[in-house]
Amino acid sequence: MIGFSVREWSAWAPGLVDRDAWRAWAAAPWLPAGDDTPALAEVPAMQRRRIERLGRMAIQTAFWCQQAEDSGIPLVFASRHGDVARSMELLEALAAEEPPSPTTFGLSVHNAIAALYSILRRERGNYTALAGGMATVEAACVEAAGLIADGAPEVLLVIYDAPLPAVYADFADEPDAGFAWCWRIAAEGAGAPAYRLAWAPDRPGEGAVAGLPHGLEVLRFFLSGESELTLAGEGSMWRWRRNA
Repeated sequence: MIGFSVREWSAWAPGLVDRDAWRAWAAAPWLPAGDDTPALAEVPAMQRRRIERLGRMAIQTAFWCQQAEDSGIPLVFASRHGDVARSMELLEALAAEEPPSPTTFGLSVHNAIAALYSILRRERGNYTALAGGMATVEAACVEAAGLIADGAPEVLLVIYDAPLPAVYADFADEPDAGFAWCWRIAAEGAGAPAYRLAWAPDRPGEGAVAGLPHGLEVLRFFLSGESELTLAGEGSMWRWRRNA
């Protein structure tokens, strides 16, 4: 079991661009859909043009959550699928026997969005990019808890994903949506709402999620005020608890 506090949060999805909208969504959730893209006004236009939609979502929430004067906070960027649309561009080029774009390749790797954010912020500290299947959120929280245990006062945790390309539709095992959210977390009891996360072997039939991807279900729990949530993912049962 791990525990931590959430000092700040932000989130973005099509049709959900401010906190009031997200709180209303948590009370009556629906699957975000659409092609809207965050403005990302914090980034100069020439640099912004290089960032695809998934990166804009993730980087926008990180900018909202990390104060301008903050520096040196470890970063954990986590996405189940990453920028799979760029990967598809590369595969399609190879299938057509065309040379793949070096720029597309460089920006398709899983840590590219985290690297772009660190460059934009001139961050020279630790950053991690990871994927953990359906339990990507929980894997990221375990990573962040380890950084805090090693002495980091805070960790910026960014969760983001985009709908899969149509060619992967037969492999989808949860609802598809484009979204990003960010927590600035610290040790449990740091004067902010505290959460506990535990895990146990999966028991079929428990923890099913209806209508939302795993990552959004965790955010819904966080915003709803509910005391507990159980989710299945990657062979484990993940049990979230909000401390009083």
